[in-house]
Amino acid sequence: MRILLVGAGGVGSAVVPIAARRYFFEHIVVADYDRSRAEAVVSKQVRVSKQVGSEHGPDTAGDTRFSAIGLDAGDQEAVEAALREHRCDVLFNAVDPRFNMSLFRAALNVGAHYLDMALSLSRPHPNRPYEMPGVKLGDEQFAMAPQWEAAGKLALVGMGVEPGLADVFARYAADHLFESIDEIGIRDGANLVVEGPDGEEAFAPTFSIWTTIEECLNPPVIWENGGWHTTEPFSEPEVFDFPEGIGPVECVNVEHEEVLLVPRWVKAGRVTFKYGLGSEFIEVLRTLHKLGLDSTEPVRVRGAEVSPRDVVAASLPDPATLGERMRGKTCAGTWIKGVGVDGEPREVYLYHVVDNEWSMREYGAQAVVWQTAVHPVVALELLARGIWKGEGVLGPEAFDPLPFLDLLNEYGSPWGMREQ
Repeated sequence: MRILLVGAGGVGSAVVPIAARRYFFEHIVVADYDRSRAEAVVSKQVRVSKQVGSEHGPDTAGDTRFSAIGLDAGDQEAVEAALREHRCDVLFNAVDPRFNMSLFRAALNVGAHYLDMALSLSRPHPNRPYEMPGVKLGDEQFAMAPQWEAAGKLALVGMGVEPGLADVFARYAADHLFESIDEIGIRDGANLVVEGPDGEEAFAPTFSIWTTIEECLNPPVIWENGGWHTTEPFSEPEVFDFPEGIGPVECVNVEHEEVLLVPRWVKAGRVTFKYGLGSEFIEVLRTLHKLGLDSTEPVRVRGAEVSPRDVVAASLPDPATLGERMRGKTCAGTWIKGVGVDGEPREVYLYHVVDNEWSMREYGAQAVVWQTAVHPVVALELLARGIWKGEGVLGPEAFDPLPFLDLLNEYGSPWGMREQ
């Protein structure tokens, strides 16, 4: 397997050291708009491989299975040319979802398989945004499913942690734990703290602020009674008790891909996604919205055109650089309620916790980006080994969950289950 990894930011930079410990691929070309960033990721891995030697790398001379190029993810022709030049049979999309469709189409045109961690963007209903969906997450991609099927290629969409592992959990519960499911709720929470230069807690999002603004300020989607409807951002607050010492965190509805993916393959009465944002983060997002700083439409500033959201993103620290200043754990998981296989009421929480101290020590990556990065690597290994197979546009729920969960344990980051 030869992979074009587009994006050398937080998640992309974490993918490389994770993949370097595995042997399922021939080569990974790391591509980024800023070529120097891609080169830095590859150079770091080569240095680590030389130091570690055969324990984690392929040889003591350094890992030569990685190379770096400069590439504009929004330039479809350039992406197609890169896929052909480097003979890549998989495009791994690790950039903001605003670039999804150019990468998605490029892979299809070249005849490569495709994997991303977030679906194509939504657009709210023009008249009733807090009641009805407009263009839903993933609609543009699923509309092209017949073309992928005709090409005999796979577009595996939403294969990160959330979406991704959370969807695998939903399929696992449906296949092995429940006779029928009343509700599936993705619940994400953490007790992570980022320290500022003065030692005090700082405001520094641990994931792409561009993506966070998109999913948190758009109308959240809920699956209920056989269809999708929307609600207001940050609605239905609830306190969820997260495992492994994280504890109670208030979670609220935000727009997220699982609600659009899970019902396509798993039968459930209701599906929601709630995120433990915290009151400060919610207020910051609301303020950005009031000031129009969440807008992606360019405005003219001193003769230059710039998107307000891009300015916000550029003003905050790169999430990939926060690891040394972070402490705590992050938890992604899927809560399921229904009738168990024994015919009795059952309620469980399937989860995956990453401790920032561990991920920094083992991989040099902060917990949130490492947790997002490991799951697509696991999926790619299953595809390379022929264990997961498919054609068309498919979500993680379309595949057997057991090989994935077993392999995740082998990667040294086990998942857990708690009876509620």
